[in-house]
Amino acid sequence: MSTEPLILALVEWVAPHPRPYAAVMEPWRTNCPRLTVWEDVVERGLVICTAAPDGALMVAATEAGRRALAKRLSPAAPP
Repeated sequence: MSTEPLILALVEWVAPHPRPYAAVMEPWRTNCPRLTVWEDVVERGLVICTAAPDGALMVAATEAGRRALAKRLSPAAPP
């Protein structure tokens, strides 16, 4: 089972603006060892967790994540 569509869906969801970590974990966490979407996006550097000014942990798309989305939308785009 390819998780690539789910990985890109997660990046696309956080790309418009950072989202609270808890809000990201609620729909995207999993206990299934075959479905490692969260782990994959973090390991690939497609999202990053940062602290907001109020100390809340936020999840945002990285430049690598934005490039992955752009490549999906335009397969001829350079890596």
